[in-house]
Amino acid sequence: MTIRIAMWSGPRNISTAMMRSWENRSDCEVIDEPFYGYYLQQTQSPHPCFEDILAEQSTDYKKVVKQLTEGDCKTQFQYQKHMTHHMLDDVDLGWTKTLKHCFLIRDPAQVVNSYTNSMGQCSTQDIGIVRQAKLYDEITQITGQSIPVIDSNDVLKNPKYILAEVCKALAIPFDKGMLAWPKGPRNSDGVWATHWYHSVEKSTGFAPYVQPNLTLNKQQLDVVAAVQPYYEKLEKLRIRLPNSEI
Repeated sequence: MTIRIAMWSGPRNISTAMMRSWENRSDCEVIDEPFYGYYLQQTQSPHPCFEDILAEQSTDYKKVVKQLTEGDCKTQFQYQKHMTHHMLDDVDLGWTKTLKHCFLIRDPAQVVNSYTNSMGQCSTQDIGIVRQAKLYDEITQITGQSIPVIDSNDVLKNPKYILAEVCKALAIPFDKGMLAWPKGPRNSDGVWATHWYHSVEKSTGFAPYVQPNLTLNKQQLDVVAAVQPYYEKLEKLRIRLPNSEI
């Protein structure tokens, strides 16, 4: 039976690189943001590739859930990359009980800076950090799991350690193939890859961590302040690096 793993992240994290990492395992297939079409249909949010996404993906929440829980999978593991803001407040999360889960977080200032650079503006709803914290509570309650949390900066500082710890927390074997992958696009990439995935398509592994030097305007700082408590709630739960690397 396939073990299905849901990774819950906000945008402008290392979520696509993480998907590459899992896809490079010989025993794992990946699914890229399966609720994107549903989210756009419901919100009409003006995202890049809007029409292409609606044409490519099902916008029926129940059909997507069935695919994620019962869909055919020929590998031992299935890795599902989810964006937290795609999960609207009133959706039924009962289906999450059958999956294993992990949460991927990132410093809000870095997220806001990156999102603004890509989209020209950024709101608290755009980056999904508030929703991420709420989903953690809801999914924990539904599943009864002790769900691991990882921070993208920790992954970049020591990917082997963090990935091995995540695998241990999920009770699956670590595969060193997760540390590197070939350049280029993948058939599994969502149609939105043409807008968002330029950097990851050039990558062959996780980029080295570089301390960011950010200058945010007042509107951006207000967004950071609004979401910071929710990030900190999850940050306290994160898998930590050995003391010498923090």
